[in-house]
Amino acid sequence: MSDSKTTDRSRSKLVLDGVPKGRWWKVLLKLGGWLALTGATAGAVALVAIYYKYSEGLPAIPKVDEYWPPIVTEVYTDDAVLAGEFYSERRKVVPYERIPKRLVQAFIASEDSSFFDHFGVDVLGTARAGFKTVGAKLGLRSGGIQGGSTLTQQTAKAVLISAEGYKSATAKTLTRKIREAILALRLEEALTKEEILYLYLNNVFLGHHSYGVQSAAENYYRKDVRDLTLGEMTLIAGLPQAPSRYSPFLRPDAARKRRAYVLRRMLTEGMISQAEHDAANDEPVKVYPVEDVFHEFAPYFVEQVRKDVVDRYGNPALLKEGLKVFTTMDSERQRAAQDAVMDGLLSVDKRQGWRGPVQQLTAPGALEAFIAGARKAMGKEELTEGRLYVAAVTAIDPDGKGADIQVGPHHGRLPLLGMRWARKVNPEGYYPAMMISSVKKAIAVGDLVVVRHVKKKDLTDDKEQWDKKLAEEIPDEGVKLFRLEQTPEAQSALVSIDPHRQYLTAMVGGYDFDDNEFNRAFQACRQPGSSFKPFVYSAALEQLNWTEATIIVDSPIVEHDPDNKVSWKPENYSEEFVGDVLLRTALVNSMNIPAVKTFGAVGVKNMAEWSTRLGLTTPMNMDFSAALGSSCVYPVDLANAYATFNRYGRKKPTYFVRKVEDRWGRTLEDHTAFDDAWAPLQDRVAAGYARLFEPGEQVMSPEVGFILTHLLRGVVLQGTGGPATRLGKPAAGKTGTTNDSFDAWFAAYTRDLVTVAWVGYDLNPHPLGRYETGGRAALPIWLNYMKRALEGRPQSEFYPWQSMDLVRLHIDKKTGKITSPGAKNSELMFFKKGTEPKDAVPDRNQVDVDQFMMGAQ
Repeated sequence: MSDSKTTDRSRSKLVLDGVPKGRWWKVLLKLGGWLALTGATAGAVALVAIYYKYSEGLPAIPKVDEYWPPIVTEVYTDDAVLAGEFYSERRKVVPYERIPKRLVQAFIASEDSSFFDHFGVDVLGTARAGFKTVGAKLGLRSGGIQGGSTLTQQTAKAVLISAEGYKSATAKTLTRKIREAILALRLEEALTKEEILYLYLNNVFLGHHSYGVQSAAENYYRKDVRDLTLGEMTLIAGLPQAPSRYSPFLRPDAARKRRAYVLRRMLTEGMISQAEHDAANDEPVKVYPVEDVFHEFAPYFVEQVRKDVVDRYGNPALLKEGLKVFTTMDSERQRAAQDAVMDGLLSVDKRQGWRGPVQQLTAPGALEAFIAGARKAMGKEELTEGRLYVAAVTAIDPDGKGADIQVGPHHGRLPLLGMRWARKVNPEGYYPAMMISSVKKAIAVGDLVVVRHVKKKDLTDDKEQWDKKLAEEIPDEGVKLFRLEQTPEAQSALVSIDPHRQYLTAMVGGYDFDDNEFNRAFQACRQPGSSFKPFVYSAALEQLNWTEATIIVDSPIVEHDPDNKVSWKPENYSEEFVGDVLLRTALVNSMNIPAVKTFGAVGVKNMAEWSTRLGLTTPMNMDFSAALGSSCVYPVDLANAYATFNRYGRKKPTYFVRKVEDRWGRTLEDHTAFDDAWAPLQDRVAAGYARLFEPGEQVMSPEVGFILTHLLRGVVLQGTGGPATRLGKPAAGKTGTTNDSFDAWFAAYTRDLVTVAWVGYDLNPHPLGRYETGGRAALPIWLNYMKRALEGRPQSEFYPWQSMDLVRLHIDKKTGKITSPGAKNSELMFFKKGTEPKDAVPDRNQVDVDQFMMGAQ
């Protein structure tokens, strides 16, 4: 024991040897200081090492004037109506000066109250989040990265997402958090606080497809960010932490509580008064769904624009580069086109017959259960006139004069007058003679049917269905009236071109884009039927010097195909033959045999080349059946060819994209017409001047172009296009109906507008109907559209013939010879000089040919 104690004393003496008594604590202090300095140095070295290790490959700090994040591409009509948007992130960048001060304060109060005081990183929060992450990886505690993000760090995160992608930049790892903090420090060093806010407020995701405050203001409130109320601002400012959790759509109560939190923070920070706090807190949480302008406005047209832009600029440019695409669409005409197609198809479909109810509820209690569910779903919603509803048939009148129906909580009547069309489908039947006389023939109790809420006068829009006696039996007031509807099975396309501006002003590709995106205007290759005959006769006028008065023999023929070893015997629609007819008569009355003979005179190969020259992009069948439109064409091609007829043989391209600008407003392409009243003056001047150097191709002589238009004018005034005269403006055109009645067309134009309408089935399950010709099925669509499209816009007669190398003569329609103006069967016709008839009708020597020829010059 003694030796041990002596040893310990010796060691103590050695340690404190040379140290004055009472000073030992100073040695310990120095030792601690040395250790602290060494640790600090080691820590600093470690921090430097971490900084250099994790900062490698970080993206450059964005310059504010070069901040070009993904933004929305907008598609506009020619008259500046927004028609569609395309984006990967729905973002609209706005200058910091345009963002209301209160909105900035709301974000600072809720997200980072010391924003203007810190250096960019919440050290404690970041460390806490780091420890939680490490603990989670070691299995010591659950949870990933939580909290610890200043507005600067959130901005740094957005920069990382842009550079590295969402998955990498949002990974819940310590590495990502360190890199984010380093980038935040760099942001604070390189940018002002206001510039960081500018980047943050234009980048932050706020739910509901919204990136940035401008997009959120539009998506939630359909307002510009400058017009938001304090309550709206604070609701938006509360979203960044958890847009889904605080969604005012999914969780309005949670959104209200979050808004109240933001308002309390603003009040605590002295940003708002108590009165402002209370008023904003009392605002109702009222938000709106994102406006789907693409589907709601003109989906077929805008989708065609999207494909075109992607083909020429690429999909990334469309989705990220914020292009401004100005189309040639006229919004009023587009609406008129869509209405005309819908109304026309509903009428055609009703003439086809009734395909039966949507569903039949025959199980016990099924009808009552459906009505109860419909009541609950509809609530207190009032009926809207003209809107479609699904109704349950609850009772049928014993005499079959009507039925009781239930639409949600509303009881209504379906009178016989509102469903007389509902016969069984029969394409061979004559519609007016087959209307039903009792509702029992179409519906029964328990049926679910589609109905439209209407007034008494609108129970039918078909004059052939109206019955005065039935109408008198229906009360004028006190009863909710409906008429029977069904979704059309047939489809339609409409293409409308301004031939002089070269604008596609309206286009519809089908009945319902959401049901079927197939664009029949651009993608459906259909047989044009007799609407192809102007191609045949224009070739004869141009290449063979035939005239309106050329005589063609309408007599039976049989064409033999030695290659396929088949024979073909064409017939006229009337199944009669009339012998000698003038070319004009043959076209005006759409006779088949003269068209086939004219086709043969031109030649199959020449006709194929001529069709291509006029603008058809599909190959022509190399046989005589092509004369009657057996070769399929796209509606847009047919419209372009008729636009060439309208311009008297001058072929020019048709544009559906007028102008494209990049995000900085620089013009990438411009096809503006000089007389486009909607376009800015600088566009009209620049593009109009450029058009002077694009005169187009004169594919037929102007004289032949005028003569062809005169012939097609006769189709409207005297032939199969007669109903088009109800337009009240000079029009020229041609009907088209295939022999099997699968396709019905009307292609026609006024001086300033060319429009083609087509009706048919996509897969041709059966013919349209024996009596569904182009004049009955397609022409009404053309007419209804053109009435609205040209309302208040006078249309002159076609271009004066006096400026052309033409002769005008009165011709006898039987012989094709010159006759007196007042003579029987006299018809005014035009001829290229040198091709006019030389002989006169021997009418008691009343016609002096030389005198007529002098007067025609």
